[in-house]
Amino acid sequence: MVLGRQLSFLLTILWLNAVFVKLGLATASGTASDSESILHSEIGRQNNQSLLWGPYRPNLYFGVRPRIPKSLMTGLMWGKIESYTDFQHTIRYTCEQNEGMKGYGWEEYDPRRGGIQSIHDIENGIDITTSFVKVPGGAHGGSWAARITGKLNDDAPKDQKTIVVFYITQEGDSSVLEALPGDGHFGYEGDVTLKGHSETLGNYKLVVTRGTGVQPKSDHDISTIRGPGQTVVQSLTIPEELVWQAKPILFRQLKEGVDWLVENKYDVQEPPPPWQVYQLVNRPGAGNVHLVQKVFEGDFEFDVLFSSESAGNELTGQDLTREIKGATAGFAERFSSVFTPKAPFHADKFKKFARSMFSNLIGGIGYFHGHAVVDRSYAPEYDEENEGFWEEAAEARARNQQALEGPYELFTSIPSRPFFPRGFLWDEGFHLLPIADWDMDLTLEIIKSWFSLMDDDGWIAREQILGAEARSKVPAEFQVQYPHYANPPTLFITLDAFVEKLRRRTNGSLPAGRERLSQDEPLATASTDNPEVGLEYLRRLYPLLQRQFNWFRKTQAGDIKSYDREAYSTKEAYRWRGRTVTHCLTSGLDDYPRPQPPHPGELHVDLMSWVGLMTKSLINIGDALGLAEDVADYKTILTAIEHNLDDLHWSEKDGCYCDATIDEFEENKLVCHKGYISLFPFLTGLLKADSPKLGKLLALIGDEEELWSPHGLRSLSKRDEFYGTNENYWRSPVWININYLAIVQLYNVATQDGPYKETARDLYSRLRKNIVETVYNSWEATGFAWEQYNPETGQGQRTQHFTGWTSLVVKIMAMEDLEESRVRDEL
Repeated sequence: MVLGRQLSFLLTILWLNAVFVKLGLATASGTASDSESILHSEIGRQNNQSLLWGPYRPNLYFGVRPRIPKSLMTGLMWGKIESYTDFQHTIRYTCEQNEGMKGYGWEEYDPRRGGIQSIHDIENGIDITTSFVKVPGGAHGGSWAARITGKLNDDAPKDQKTIVVFYITQEGDSSVLEALPGDGHFGYEGDVTLKGHSETLGNYKLVVTRGTGVQPKSDHDISTIRGPGQTVVQSLTIPEELVWQAKPILFRQLKEGVDWLVENKYDVQEPPPPWQVYQLVNRPGAGNVHLVQKVFEGDFEFDVLFSSESAGNELTGQDLTREIKGATAGFAERFSSVFTPKAPFHADKFKKFARSMFSNLIGGIGYFHGHAVVDRSYAPEYDEENEGFWEEAAEARARNQQALEGPYELFTSIPSRPFFPRGFLWDEGFHLLPIADWDMDLTLEIIKSWFSLMDDDGWIAREQILGAEARSKVPAEFQVQYPHYANPPTLFITLDAFVEKLRRRTNGSLPAGRERLSQDEPLATASTDNPEVGLEYLRRLYPLLQRQFNWFRKTQAGDIKSYDREAYSTKEAYRWRGRTVTHCLTSGLDDYPRPQPPHPGELHVDLMSWVGLMTKSLINIGDALGLAEDVADYKTILTAIEHNLDDLHWSEKDGCYCDATIDEFEENKLVCHKGYISLFPFLTGLLKADSPKLGKLLALIGDEEELWSPHGLRSLSKRDEFYGTNENYWRSPVWININYLAIVQLYNVATQDGPYKETARDLYSRLRKNIVETVYNSWEATGFAWEQYNPETGQGQRTQHFTGWTSLVVKIMAMEDLEESRVRDEL
C-alpha cells in the first residue's frame, strides 16, 4: 500500500498547488504547468520502478530480467533423466512448437504484481508451475520472487528423475556476481546464495532455496566425488555476446563431466545412474554465468528470491506465499470488473478462457535490446518506379549491403512465444487494445518505446529483431529491414482509445469498474485519472506521430497524374513498397492476391484506408490538444481520402472496393479479389452509416458463398480463383484481428440510426458468437490459441500459442449483446 499512498499524497499536493495558482495565490512550486510537468515526471518515474522487473524473456518458458540493457537475466531449464539419452532430447528452455506440450502459459498475470503460469509438459510427464511476484521498494525497482513447482503426471513413474537448472547471467563491465561457497561436501545441502552488484541495480542478493522434494540417492562409487542429494553450482566467465546461449553452455559443461567419467573408466563395469552422469561438478565462485542444478525424484518445489539492498528487508518464502495469494485475489477481482463477459458468454468456462487469453497476452510482454540488421542502400528516394522494380529489389537484396544499426531497445508484447518472440509493428496496435483496458499507463510505455525507434525520416522497422538471441529465431533472408518498407500503423487505433478515455474522464464520466482495487492501480490509470498528464503525454508524442504520418504520405505515395486517373484529389493515393510477384509482406496480408504483374502504377485500397485512419486519429489528438489549424488541415486530407477511395477503388460492378493497376494499354484498371481488402474502408471506419456502398459490403460479409463462414469471416471469397491456393496464408483462413475490426464497425452501424442498422445488428450478433466459440473450442481441444482458424472446420492452425491479436477475443466477449439489449428495449 506504500506506493499507492505515495502517489495519492503527490496527487493531492499537486492538485492543491494548481488550485492555489488558479486563485492567484503564490506557491513554492511555481505555476500550474510546472505542477503538471512534475506530476508527469513523477508518474513516469514510478512507472519505471513498478514495471522494471518481469518475465520479460517471453521466448523462454520462464525467464526474468529488468528493462535495462546489459543486466541480470535468469532462465529455467528442466528435463526428465531416466536414460542416458533422455536429457539431451527432453530438456526445456526456449518455447518451441510441437515440443510435447498440452498447452502452457499464464493463468493469471498482472505486470505490476505478478501471476501464475502452468506448463503441461506431457512428453516429460510433468506439470511445471511458475509463480512470480514483485515487491516494490527502494531505488532500484524493488525485489521479486518466483516459486518453481513440479508435479508428476498420473501416468509418470512415481520415482521419475527430473533435472532442473536455474540459469543466471549478469552483463556489464562494472558488474559483479558471485555464488557463495556451499555448506555441503560436494555442493549445497541448503540454500544457494549469490551476491551481486551493478550500476543500475545496486547491491542485491539472489537466493535459490533448497525447497522440498526427494533428492535421489546413489550407492555408486561416483558418489565419493559427486555427492547425491545436493544442489550444485558452476560459475563461469563467458564472452558477453554468448551468455544468452544457455543450452549450449550447459551441454558443454555436462560433456566436460561425461568425458572425465569416460576417461576414468566409470562407464565400464557398472555405469553410474543417468541422473548422476549428468550432474555438474560443483564449482561456485565469481563469473557472469551461473548454473544452479538440482535433481529431484518425484514432485518438487523451490523458490528464487531476489532482494534489492535498497528495498530494505530481504524476501523470504513466507513473503512469497503472501504475495502470491494477494496477487491472485487482486487479479480475480479486478479482471471481473474490467473484462466482464456479456451474454451469451456468462458460463464459467468462458471466464476461465478469457482470463487465460488475456494473461498470456499481457504475460507475453518482453524487453529486447541489441542491434538491428538494416539495408539503407536500396531505393533511397522511395521511387520503385520502373516496371520490373521487384526484380531490381531482389537483386539489391542479394547484394547483402545490410549493416548492424543500434543498439536499440524495445518494450513490446509479442505475437507468439515459440514462433514470433519479437516485436511486430502492425501486431502491436491490436495487442494493446485489451492491455489498454487493463493498464493504460503500461500501454503508453509500450507505445513510447516503439516511437523511440523512429529514425529522422519517420520510419519504424516493421519487424524488430534486436540482438543475436532474437535473430536466432529468424531465417537470414527475413532479418533485414528496409527504410522504405511500411507496415499498417495500428498504434494509432490504440491512441484513439486513449483519447476517448481522456474525453470521458474530462466529461466527468469514468468507465465502470475503476475502483482502485490494488495498490498499483493508480499507476495503471494515472494518465487518464489526471487528464493533464495524459495530454502532456500526447503533446510529447504528437510531433513523432506527425513525422510518421508524413513519412507514409511521402514514401508510400501512389501515382495518379501519370496515368490520367480521375479523382477528387491528385495527391491521396497510395502503394505499398516492397511488393513481389507473390507477396506484399509490408501490407501484413502477405500472400493475399494483388494485381499481376506488379506495376509501379498500382494503388492499394488497404493502404489508403490505413492513411485515412491515421488522419482521423491525428484529428482526434489535435482536437484534444486544441490545435485548431492542424485539425483543419487534417480534415481537408481526410475529405480527399474519403472521396478518392470511391473515385479510385470502388467497383460498382463488383459491389466492393478493389486494388487498382495499369493495364497493357496504360489505362487504369480495377482488380477485384473479394475479401478482407474489399472491406478496408469499412474496417477502418471511413464509411458513413447511410452510405449505399455500406449496404453492398454488408451483403458481401453475410454471403456464405463469399466471406461468411460458421467460424468467422474468410480472408478471401470462396468464389475467388485463388481461394485456398498455394501458401494459403491469407487466401481463406479466418484471422481474429480483421474479424475484430469488422465486429467493432458492425456494432457502430447497429447502434446508430441508418438504413442498415438491423442488418448490422444481425451480422454483429452472429459473427461475435461465431468468433468466440471458434477460438474457445480450439483452445479447449488443444490448450492453445492459434494464429488463424480453418473456415470449414474451425480448427486452429499455423502458429500455436498465438496469444497476440487472437486475444482480442477477450474484448469481443466483453462487448454488448445487442440481442439481449433488444429484448430489454422491447420490454
